[in-house]
Amino acid sequence: MQSVSEVSKLSGVSVRTLQYYDRIGLLPPTKRTAAGYRFYDRAALERLQQILLFRELEFSLSEIKAILDAPVFDRQKALAQQVTLLQMKKERLERIIEFAKEMQEKGDHSMQFEAFDRETMTDYEQRAKAQWGTTKEYQIYEAKAAARTAEETAQIAAGFMEHFAAFGRLRNEDVRSPAVMAQVKALQDDISERFYPCSNDILLGLGQMYVSDESFRRNIDAKGGEGTANFVRSAILEFCKQ
Repeated sequence: MQSVSEVSKLSGVSVRTLQYYDRIGLLPPTKRTAAGYRFYDRAALERLQQILLFRELEFSLSEIKAILDAPVFDRQKALAQQVTLLQMKKERLERIIEFAKEMQEKGDHSMQFEAFDRETMTDYEQRAKAQWGTTKEYQIYEAKAAARTAEETAQIAAGFMEHFAAFGRLRNEDVRSPAVMAQVKALQDDISERFYPCSNDILLGLGQMYVSDESFRRNIDAKGGEGTANFVRSAILEFCKQ
């Protein structure tokens, strides 16, 4: 057990902030003495680490509490997604630094804003939040999944993968072709019917996940051929532009 002051020194989080986290139920102490002193065990410190990681990603305290308290919260999956999001944040910051250096060195004042774009990161965040069980879409998904038998779930999964086989057959087409756009629409409609309402924002997040998540990329490429996951993401981006 460590006292609140010891945890503060260890983590760099002020005592006042730790007290606030306690008041809002985000990080209750493991033990509180009769005199009101707070003490934290290893599990509490691990929860604090998760809180700090989410704060680095600019999640609100209410979002973090909902995520950590969700029955479906998976710490290892969350860590994997946090690493991806932090890498995206790092790459975006590097682009901004390079942009600022060019302005400094060349005196370039052209109206370029690509370096500040965070759309891809936002899409991935939305998908991650859905997986953490904090969105109505995920709750709908859970309700539908609970009503199915194991056999039905397997059949649906196999049928869903056929979308990627179809994308694989279209890989030599222009990504903007009517056939490719129709296949993206079929994918979106199937997700909405079988899993949860799939808005364009959610679809964009899925497209990013299909290439950034190694297991998704591998399974999609195995079904449609090498490069299918990247093709699907490009097709989704084009579809949502239209």
